[in-house]
Amino acid sequence: MSVDFKEYQRKMEKTLDVLQENFGAVRAGRANAKVLDRISVEYYGSETPLNGVASISSPDARTLVITPWDTKVLTDIQKAIQMSDLGINPQNDGRVIRLVFPQLTEERRKELAKQVKKYAEDGKIAMRNVRREGMDYVKGLKKKSEITEDEQKKAEKDLQDMLDKYIKKVDEALAVKEKELMAI
Repeated sequence: MSVDFKEYQRKMEKTLDVLQENFGAVRAGRANAKVLDRISVEYYGSETPLNGVASISSPDARTLVITPWDTKVLTDIQKAIQMSDLGINPQNDGRVIRLVFPQLTEERRKELAKQVKKYAEDGKIAMRNVRREGMDYVKGLKKKSEITEDEQKKAEKDLQDMLDKYIKKVDEALAVKEKELMAI
């Protein structure tokens, strides 16, 4: 009998997806609408993602323009952006909100690099937890005598190999994002 790790592989894949989303939300000197993905606005009594109440466009490399479909939410959008960790002061002209992204300073680039390293480390921790979950499952099978000791050893090695493969993907994604952040 071989042990099925599809569920654990799916969890590691999901962790990798979340990591990529986190990396996408870290701006690298260019205006990118993805940085607004995490921002939600109070709209008719419920929290609504920003892109659910407004259209977001990028007229140039360093500006985002947020055009709400209902101008009554302009101040709510402005407050939500100010409360977020973007570090940009929104400019409200009564019709649209403009976000002008300043050129990144060397210091800010280093801060953002630290932030993406933390995201990567969190992803690795989550993946190690998935591996531990898998190891517990394998030990449980062995305890119930559903697998032999050799099958247990092979299953544990397979889990470790899977973890190593995903950790490598995390490191590669981190290297790409750091390079993007440090490019001027």
